[in-house]
Amino acid sequence: MVTPVYVGLGSNIGDRDAQLDAALELLGQHQSIQLISVSSFINTKAVAEFEQSDYLNAACEIKTILSARELLTFTQSVEKKLGRELKGTGAPRTIDIDILLYGDEVISEDDFIVPHPLLHERAFVLEPLNEIAPTLVHPLFLESIETLLVGVTGY
Repeated sequence: MVTPVYVGLGSNIGDRDAQLDAALELLGQHQSIQLISVSSFINTKAVAEFEQSDYLNAACEIKTILSARELLTFTQSVEKKLGRELKGTGAPRTIDIDILLYGDEVISEDDFIVPHPLLHERAFVLEPLNEIAPTLVHPLFLESIETLLVGVTGY
């Protein structure tokens, strides 16, 4: 079965544009992934416990026959290939790839939660996602991405 998936990407180390481009290219090269659309790249302030460089963020829509777990394994391999060292530390990173939504599925495992648990709170994720899928409905909140964005930004 082919599943529509929305992925968030971010980078704040090195050539951020090149990192996002490389991640998108690697996603699109996988034989079981079709890259459908990509948002603009937006510059955002880092949301972290300590001072760090701004991020460049984007979102993309893919279609895949991979299971959610297989896709997670692949995105983590892309992160590693592009120099990502630690996951989940809030530290600066060459690339961060998050599965935001995997079809309408709700996944709650120790190491993997979909929809992304902070998706609805983060303008830097919602803005690029809204650009490519404003009417997409969050499967838990049952609100569109556009409505969630308005709730976070006030506009």
